[in-house]
This record gives sequence, C-alpha cells and structure tokens, in this order.
Amino acid sequence: MEALWRQRETLVCFVLIPLLLLVSRSSALSSSSELQIVNAERRIDLTSHIVRVYLTLKVENTGESPASEVLLAFPPAQVNHLAVLKAVATVGKKKKKSHLPLDVNQIDLRDAPNGTKYFSISLVKPLTTGESLTLEVFYVLTRSLEPFPVEISQSDSQLVYYHDSALILSPYHIKQQTTFFKTPSTRVESFTTVEPTARAGTELKYGPYEDRHPYSFSPIIVHFENNNPFAIVEELVREVEISHWGSIQITESYKLVHAGARHKGIFSRVDYQSRPSFSGVSSFKNLIAKLPPRVHSVYYRDGIGNISSSHLRTDSRKSELEIEPRYPLFGGWKATFIIGYGLPLQDFLFESPDGKRYLNFTFGCPLGETVVDKLTIKVVLPEGSKNPSAVVPFPVEQHLETKYSYLDILGRKVVVLEKNNVVPEHNSPFQVYYNFHPLFMLAEPLMLTSVFFLLFISCVAYLHMDISIRK
Repeated sequence: MEALWRQRETLVCFVLIPLLLLVSRSSALSSSSELQIVNAERRIDLTSHIVRVYLTLKVENTGESPASEVLLAFPPAQVNHLAVLKAVATVGKKKKKSHLPLDVNQIDLRDAPNGTKYFSISLVKPLTTGESLTLEVFYVLTRSLEPFPVEISQSDSQLVYYHDSALILSPYHIKQQTTFFKTPSTRVESFTTVEPTARAGTELKYGPYEDRHPYSFSPIIVHFENNNPFAIVEELVREVEISHWGSIQITESYKLVHAGARHKGIFSRVDYQSRPSFSGVSSFKNLIAKLPPRVHSVYYRDGIGNISSSHLRTDSRKSELEIEPRYPLFGGWKATFIIGYGLPLQDFLFESPDGKRYLNFTFGCPLGETVVDKLTIKVVLPEGSKNPSAVVPFPVEQHLETKYSYLDILGRKVVVLEKNNVVPEHNSPFQVYYNFHPLFMLAEPLMLTSVFFLLFISCVAYLHMDISIRK
C-alpha cells in the first residue's frame, strides 16, 4: 500500500513540475506580447576598454492584464561579458524627476530564439492597461573590444573591433529606436552602414528605426582607434587585517596584464622616451590607485624588492598613489607587484546597536578603469572573534578560513569574499560583522608578561642556586 502511494506521489511530481515550468514560461512570454516599447534610446560608450551602455525605454502596456515585469534580452556572447546590470524607474518630470531602483534577475526561457538570454526587471507596482513607464538601464561589458590587427609595433596605434547590433534586441515590438556610439577619437577606420546612419566627430548614430518586430537584429562592426590602457588584473588578493590596538593593515597583491594588441618587434627605450607622443601610444607606464584618506606606512614592491618610482598625494578627502612598474607595459606584457598601507582603526571599525562590531570598507579595485578577472578579499579578524558575517550589495562567494599569526593560539577567523569580472562600478561599501569580547585584547599582553615573569623567576632561581659539588 505504501509503495502504491509513493508511486502516486512520484507521478504527481513528474506531472506538476513540468506544468508549473510551462505556465511560468508561458506567462513570461504572454506578458511580453502585451507590452510594447514606444521609444528606445541606447548610448554605447567606447571611449575606454570597458564598454558602458545606457538604455532608456518607454514601455507601454497594450494588453488587457497588468504587467509586473519587463524582460531584457541579450545575445549569448554579451551575457558572458556582462559585469554589471542595473535598472531604475523614472518617476516625475524635469526638476522633480527621481529614480527608483528596481530588482533585476536572470531568468531561463527554453524557447528563446538563437540562445537569447533574458533578465527580468521587477516593477514596484504592476503596469496597468494603457499605462506607460520610463526605464533607465545601465550595463557594463568587459573584454568586448577585439584588437585588430592583433599585433602592432612600438610606433603603431591600436585599432579595435566592436560587434553589436544596429537594432536593440528585445522580445517586444519597438515603435521607434535610436543607437549612438561614442568613440575615443575621430579616427574610425570603418563601420557597418544600416540606413539611416550618420557620423559626426566622435559620435556614430544608427536610426531612428521605426516599427521593428520582436527579436529584430542587424549585426554591425565598428573598427576604430583606441589607445587607452587595456589594464586587466588577472588576479587581485586584498588582505584586510584588523587590529583592535589602533590600526588596519592592507596588503594587495596584483597580477597585471596589458590586454590590448600584442607587441611585436623590439622595444626601443630611446624612442619611447624621446618621442612619447608617437612611440608606444597604446602602452602605459603608470597607474593611479585611489586610496582612503589618512593612509600611512605606504609601500610598493615586487619580487625583486622595493620600487621607488611611486608618488603619494594625500589630503583630507582622498589619497592617490601613482605607481610606475619597472618597465612600460605593452600589449601582452605582464607585471606583478604588491601595494601595502595602514589605516586608522576609528575610520573604518564601528559598533552596531546590537553590540556587534563591524568593518565598513570599499569593495573592488583601487586602480582606475581596471577590470579584475578574479578578486579575493580576505578580512582577517582579531583572535577571539565569533559569528562573523559579511553584507555585500551584490552576489559574491563567501567562506571562512583560519589564519595563525604571532602569539596566536586559537587562530584568527578570516572572512573570504570572491568575485569574478569586477569593474569600477563594483567599488561600493561592504560590511563585515562579528562579536568580540574586550578581554581577548589582554590575551597577548598577559602571555608576554607571563613569559618574561617566568624568565625572570628562572634567572633569579639560577643565581641563588648552589650547584657546586664542594661542601
């Protein structure tokens, strides 16, 4: 009898689960047919090696039922390079206009054409029939500029390809749309023409296009000059060590690479220094790290030793460290180095109302316009800390480790945060909470005091001990 009931339960699960998935997919697709985009404007910033896209959508509900979400469609190649995706709803007009952040989540629709990937924007309140809403979407793409030619000499400029579509990929009917591309300079070797297309200075305009059906796509290629530093940090490990005796020590280990067109031929330092505006224009010889204010004990070194070619500028609001590797970086060249500095404890460690202590620090990489393939942040808590937890404004991988340092007995708990494909837009505060009893601060002083006391007693006993064999 029990076996029969189990078979019935299994049969019900096998029938209901696919039906629920089918209903959810059909509801998403039906909601897409009930919406239309009245006007769409897309601006793609190509002035850096990090591609930033600003998309404005005016969405209207033409169906009979309210819509609680709006779908964004991306080609599969772009999703693999997507680092940041944000959406806000515009409320009000002109001076009274405000922005309301919205939740964006990736969803899976198996019936998507050509492997299209979807993200769902959840609306605060459903969009009723005949009602319209303006959405502002911002997303960042990394490693999306392809150098061509792939190898250049020291005196050549760097040219890159960018692949996209003149039409916005969308599951909705778009009544009118326009796309703008902004390039770093006026030198554009070639671009695909999809009439109407216009170019003025550093701006390339596609459109306006009217009455485009869902999933319309028109591939284009823009070939242009981009000599900005293609700085990629393959791996960055930041260790934040907290000491309740008054300081926070930061250690950052970098593996940096120039991800632009590979350098070919020999390198002439004479030409590089005598003609800096013509020789090695796509290389970079220095980087600026934006550090917190009131830094101290700053050092910059690599595997050989200390590097003296750095300059630190500080004021009451920020600190900037200009670092120069031992050699300029051309395409394909790499450099590894370490930056370390100290910070006052009272600027970053606080106490919450429930008695917990928490560290408030900045996530991301301090180097400007840099992509980090893999970022690992290790927050080393004082020995005796309990119940550590981290609050980060975006998804990251978290786990705990244990580190042993001088005079440690139980070891120090380490909160490890890991994230891939990190861009400057990820430089936002995060918090690490933990419990700590003040008595643990006396453990190491008492240990040192006990050791010296025992040593003193041993010396006194040795001096007063008669170990001679004579009577």
